[in-house]
Amino acid sequence: MTSKIALVTGATQGLGLALVEGLAARLSTTDTVYLTSRDAGRVAQAVEAMPAGGAEIRGEVLDVAGPGAAGRLAERLAERHGGVDIVFGNAVMRVGPDDDPREIVDAYAEVNNFGTTRLLRAFAPLLRDGGRFLVVASSFGTLNHLAPALHDRFDGLSSLDEVDKQVAAWRDAVKDGSARAGDWPGFVNIPSKIGQVAAVRALAAQRREDDLARDILLAAVCPGMMNTPTSALWWDVRDAPSPAQAAADLLELVFRPADPAQYGELVRHGAVLPWAPVPPKID
Repeated sequence: MTSKIALVTGATQGLGLALVEGLAARLSTTDTVYLTSRDAGRVAQAVEAMPAGGAEIRGEVLDVAGPGAAGRLAERLAERHGGVDIVFGNAVMRVGPDDDPREIVDAYAEVNNFGTTRLLRAFAPLLRDGGRFLVVASSFGTLNHLAPALHDRFDGLSSLDEVDKQVAAWRDAVKDGSARAGDWPGFVNIPSKIGQVAAVRALAAQRREDDLARDILLAAVCPGMMNTPTSALWWDVRDAPSPAQAAADLLELVFRPADPAQYGELVRHGAVLPWAPVPPKID
């Protein structure tokens, strides 16, 4: 039996760290989970602190904001293992209530959006039969949270290049201030998450037939509200699940049979969130 290979980005804290621990606990001792992040010191510390038992946990430095970084790591893993079985795209730049969107949007889009499309380009071709590629997004990642006049920016895109082009246009509008005078929401997390889900949908449209035949699931996932320091800057999260509890829900998508209805969609607690507003019924 071929050993399973898993990779988690943004994995030195919070949800990413919990996903690594959960994967290692549920995989076998012959399997490997790659814990990745951009800081070598934090990667080493996180690997060292992992509990013993289960799959081997190996650290790798991966800055998804760096052009070519995801591709180079994908080449190394392909040489070592021949492919990958599980990928969680979890790298994220967080934004606080006091951050000026114009000042942070460059770095924000580079990590959250272009980092996502780089990861998809690099690792989706390496997925083996039965593979899972899950991009961590949020319930903000649907057109329901965007003004109707902007829906066509992200709806029906057929390539990752098209997604990158639309994300770049939004980023530039935030930077030059024109987004504030238009229909774009002020909370940069909303267009960014929509861009992530649009990227999954665009790639899924190209790969659907072959992936479903090979029991591969490509989807965006919403972990729901979590009790983390960053979320606490925006909301009251005292009663929200911990990252470990949220991770357990996402891991179910890895270890249960793939549901074709979830392919290419945004999934929360096992249910598909509609990408576009549902038209009202006319009696």
